[in-house]
Amino acid sequence: MFVNSFWAILPPIIAIVLALITKEVYSSLIIGIVAGGLLYAQFHPVAALKHVFVDGMIAQLTDPWNVGILIFLVVLGTIVMLMNRAGGSGAFGRWASEHVKTKTGAQLATVALGVLIFIDDYFNCLTVGSVMRPVTDKHKISREKLSYLIDATAAPVCIIAPISSWAAAVTGFVDGANGLSLFIRAIPYNFYAFLTIAMMLCVTLMKFDYGPMKEAELKLSAQEDPDSSLKDPSLTGAEDQPNPPVSQKGRVIHLVLPIITLIVCCVIGMIYTGGFFDGEDFITAFSNSDASVGLVYGSSIALVITIIFYLCTRVLSFKECMNALPEGFKSMVPAILILVFAWTLKSMTDSLGAGEYVAGLVENVADNGFIMGILPAFVFLIGAFLAFATGTSWGTFGLLIPIVVKVFTADMGNELMIISISACMAGAVCGDHCSPISDTTIMASAGAGCEHIHHVSTQLPYTLTAAGVSLVGYLFAGFVKSWLICLPLAIILMVLVMYLLKKRA
Repeated sequence: MFVNSFWAILPPIIAIVLALITKEVYSSLIIGIVAGGLLYAQFHPVAALKHVFVDGMIAQLTDPWNVGILIFLVVLGTIVMLMNRAGGSGAFGRWASEHVKTKTGAQLATVALGVLIFIDDYFNCLTVGSVMRPVTDKHKISREKLSYLIDATAAPVCIIAPISSWAAAVTGFVDGANGLSLFIRAIPYNFYAFLTIAMMLCVTLMKFDYGPMKEAELKLSAQEDPDSSLKDPSLTGAEDQPNPPVSQKGRVIHLVLPIITLIVCCVIGMIYTGGFFDGEDFITAFSNSDASVGLVYGSSIALVITIIFYLCTRVLSFKECMNALPEGFKSMVPAILILVFAWTLKSMTDSLGAGEYVAGLVENVADNGFIMGILPAFVFLIGAFLAFATGTSWGTFGLLIPIVVKVFTADMGNELMIISISACMAGAVCGDHCSPISDTTIMASAGAGCEHIHHVSTQLPYTLTAAGVSLVGYLFAGFVKSWLICLPLAIILMVLVMYLLKKRA
């Protein structure tokens, strides 16, 4: 009765609406999970309880991929805590204050670092956040704004990087065609990714904000001591240690070297899982990599190297390094808790057949002779809605990309298929970007040390603006079929829209 129907998407809608209304994410997710369990069990309480905990939460916590991500989070939190205790973050903040003189410069530096770390969105969110927080705090940039800049340079950048965990995921969902070749050809048509980057640059260089983000920025600017509003114990994990010891010997190298080590080790870990050391070439190894396991390998080795480096340079003692381990774990507890609830909610929607229901709409439209020229725009909307409701862009790829390939019979010479594939990826990233139950959104909040629901509500008008211009771009591209014309026009339209918004603001 409730499976493979509109009812299947009701639980995530309940959770999202409640989160936006109440500004409380934990209870909203729990209510959505319970609603999904009751619908699946047809309101039988015992069966619903079993489905929520056994088929939902326990199954998600025993999934190898999910466990790998949780381990990576804990290890990364520990590395960040070690860098803070060693004085590396503080030293970088002092160095940056001498070289980054303006608020605009601090935002541009954040965007640049986010674009450079294109390997993986989780890695991007937490690394950029830990590095840039001291700089953005000094220039009175709100944590909400920092969260947006991190989130907007995570998935949107990864989805246009041929060497990333996202490229590997997309190529794995394509049957009957060269997945990596298709991904590369689809990059110029990924309007949402390029327009999001263009929008960040416009907001930064034009020096304006709008909507809830403007309120957050003005509120912080009016405070005499901005740091007081940024010290959230639930996000730092140091509520029982109000003044954790920080080494006075820290230098910039004590932050830079662990970050570089982390990047190098994670890349090596990912290509190792893809068979690089068994004879595969770099591109193939990255396409076949297991990002979850590779990130665990890389971050764990980087943690050991970081501890050895700090011991050798005598900025921290062995006991101080070990004391940072549980603190690093505690700093990630809010993100881990929200992730577990979001994964459980996703399992409820999966069991109800939400993905199949939405994917079926696409097939029915194509089968009924829908005007093919506006198919990319339709696919973009469906992908965005599905990713927003389920909180997963990769799951959206897995459902919609095979359908699009099937509609066009995997004809690599059909430009409209390439545009539709790109529209699917752009829509999935768009929905993932603005969904409060998306793991990437959760990571961005954790990386910036921002209250999660504040991040969601402040960035939503920005993502919707980019989505609206992207939709116009896909309506145009479906008929023109040339990215050389469509992409520049879409960027020009985005700049024009931002100019009009500034005049209004």
